[in-house]
Amino acid sequence: MRAIQFAFSAAFFLGLSGLSFHRTHLLSALLCLEGMMLSLFIGLSVWTLQLSAANFSPAPLILLAFSACEASAGLALLVATARSHGSAHLKTLNLLRC
Repeated sequence: MRAIQFAFSAAFFLGLSGLSFHRTHLLSALLCLEGMMLSLFIGLSVWTLQLSAANFSPAPLILLAFSACEASAGLALLVATARSHGSAHLKTLNLLRC
């Protein structure tokens, strides 16, 4: 495994471990998801550049657009839960109560 592939896979798994182990606040979970999406974007961009494939060139831009939509939806949920529940801690949220 080359160093650049190791860096992107390590960044993805660090975001995944942060999402699974530090689930105290909704904003930290959203930041971990955003870090995972950005590492996927950079990895896909480097992959298309290394292969010199012109037919895969719009794929990183599509992934980046989905990442922006996911971030905006996550921030909207963060604001909605902070207004309705008073805090955005994940331990205080109950799916049966929402």
